[in-house]
Amino acid sequence: MRAVLLALAILAFTAGCGGGDGKTTETTTSASGECASADAPEARDPGSHDAPSSPLPDGKTYALTFATSCGSFTVTLDTTLAPNTAASLVALAQDGYFDDTIFHRVVPGFVIQGGDPTQSGSGGPGYSTVDVPPSDSTYTKGTVAMAKSGVEAPGTSGSQFFVVTAADAGLPPEYAIVGDVTAGMDAVDRIGALGVADGPPSQPVVVSRVTVTES
Repeated sequence: MRAVLLALAILAFTAGCGGGDGKTTETTTSASGECASADAPEARDPGSHDAPSSPLPDGKTYALTFATSCGSFTVTLDTTLAPNTAASLVALAQDGYFDDTIFHRVVPGFVIQGGDPTQSGSGGPGYSTVDVPPSDSTYTKGTVAMAKSGVEAPGTSGSQFFVVTAADAGLPPEYAIVGDVTAGMDAVDRIGALGVADGPPSQPVVVSRVTVTES
């Protein structure tokens, strides 16, 4: 059964790549530590963006903090392993691209996936970057990588990302690895607990804001 579920999950990854007015949502968890109730923002056209012309400057560490209706978590970017994708994510986050979006795909014990303002699983920024992962790459709990379509080359990225919630997702080394969750894994686990199948979670999980920090 696990092999069948994994095969279906891999097929789902190859099926999709992965402003507008949205409602302001509460991004803190309830007193019981559960996800707060939130209304999904309206789907929006992400528009067309330009890819960054150069990688991020050397000598600095970049992190993205996702404020969600299930709490906040921070992703520290790997600018060595995925320089082009890291620069893209920082530029999109600074432009507010990920604000008022949802996790449109939550697979129990596998991944949570977001980064698509259209909420369809097929939206993107209008460009792609490529950072081919090493052939021995593994996708373990807390790994953050980029979704892509089945016809795209390994390491191709748009804006859709996933966070691994399995001990080992067992995915082939085809998805650009952009970093790891370095704080707030409990929030990621709360999001993952809302999964009911390979699709939307049992209640909307809203990303109200993504903040970029550098050190």
